[in-house]
Amino acid sequence: MPSRAIMLQGTGSDVGKSLLVAGLCRALVRRGLTVRPFKPQNMSNNAAVTADGGEIGRAQALQARACGVVPSVHMNPVLLKPQSDVGSQIVVRGVVVGTARAADYQARKRELLGTVLDSFERLRAEADIVVVEGAGSPAEVNLRAGDIANMGFATAADVPVLLVGDIDRGGVIASLVGTHALLPKSEQERIKGFIINKFRGDVRLFDEGLRIIESHTGWRGFGVVPWLKEAATLPAEDAVALDRPREAGDGALRIAVPMLSRIANFDDFDPLAQEPGVALTMVRPGQPLPGDADLVILPGTKATIADLAFLRAQGWDIDLLAHCRRGGRVLGICGGYQMLGRRIADPDGIEGPAGEAAGLGLLDVETVLKGPKVLEEAHGRERRTGAAVAGYEMHMGRTDGPDRARPMLELQDGVTDGAESADGRIAGCYLHGLFGADGFRAAYLRGMGGGSELAYGVAVERALDAVADRLECVVDVEGLLAVAEG
Repeated sequence: MPSRAIMLQGTGSDVGKSLLVAGLCRALVRRGLTVRPFKPQNMSNNAAVTADGGEIGRAQALQARACGVVPSVHMNPVLLKPQSDVGSQIVVRGVVVGTARAADYQARKRELLGTVLDSFERLRAEADIVVVEGAGSPAEVNLRAGDIANMGFATAADVPVLLVGDIDRGGVIASLVGTHALLPKSEQERIKGFIINKFRGDVRLFDEGLRIIESHTGWRGFGVVPWLKEAATLPAEDAVALDRPREAGDGALRIAVPMLSRIANFDDFDPLAQEPGVALTMVRPGQPLPGDADLVILPGTKATIADLAFLRAQGWDIDLLAHCRRGGRVLGICGGYQMLGRRIADPDGIEGPAGEAAGLGLLDVETVLKGPKVLEEAHGRERRTGAAVAGYEMHMGRTDGPDRARPMLELQDGVTDGAESADGRIAGCYLHGLFGADGFRAAYLRGMGGGSELAYGVAVERALDAVADRLECVVDVEGLLAVAEG
């Protein structure tokens, strides 16, 4: 008999599906069940390297952590990584298979359904229950043909669905009732109920709202989830989260991160955001880099040359030079590291039109964007402090030049990564996730006059447990399991 499965779809993007799936996974694991997360198709430049040598959406990696298992490419078999406003890199089971404009990808979706279903069945074979996350909304009926992300998958895999509505953004009654009205009868019946998410205040005030939704749709309510403050400790799924103001702490150490147009793997900065002694500012386009920053970090990007032009268009290159003249420090991670060099060349058009561009010239290195793509976990130590680091590399391109003689990191098997200026104030490397290492983060912040007592991994585990605790109190988990039985 196939294992149980349940799918959470949403009335729109960023309604909190990823967090709910992570919390439910942890809650079900604590009940003694073997649980696996699954997302048929994800669109995000926030990715994670898997133990089987591929990449998946960062949210699915967090959900795997909630399940107590290592991430697998089968947990997110199709990953779209936007490189422009109209085109994305296509990753299938962790491997880049090409790029496509949005319109062209719509025609390719049908051929991916078999791969998606095969990955789902593999997870189903090893679990008591699979918790599936949809993408966007099933109400996008204009994209229904060939759909593999929502109802197309749910129908093909015969998985029951719960619909999640976000009350914080307003219009949740219309969102749920409107979704019901747009779906054909068979898909209305596949949805077994709904969850209201991100509620603030006295939940009794929404009793009439629940009755209205139930009477118009015939779906039952499975719970009203309050605003979960614990979410701030957990990695966000994608750049949608960056569109909201990010609270900066009032610490003495000021760190600024410019929000590039194709910023990638920005969860690198989550540990810094949790530091009580750090004020982390995500600098929006059109705003200058703060003049009082102690450190500017250039983040990863899905399109290095294009985002280097974007950085210059904001005037951030001029701000960065002024920052350096004041004695400030600069760190580049992955694409940000490549930007710090003298030149970046993309002769084969890997990230966009073939060509090259002058870098910022803050490190004496040059980068050529060439395959194969590096996808691997790594560990070692930071050369100046000797502190242990661990993370993953996910990049195209090779960087070399005189400043590589001063590598920032010494990794396993004698491999070095990154480069530093002679005075150590400018540095860069390819390793994502290095600030998640408590010892390195503390040593690095001490080098700028700060400090740290944060145990970041422990904080993430506590947050997952806290979310699971809250969901157990407000969601009918037993009813959800009954629906998953089919």
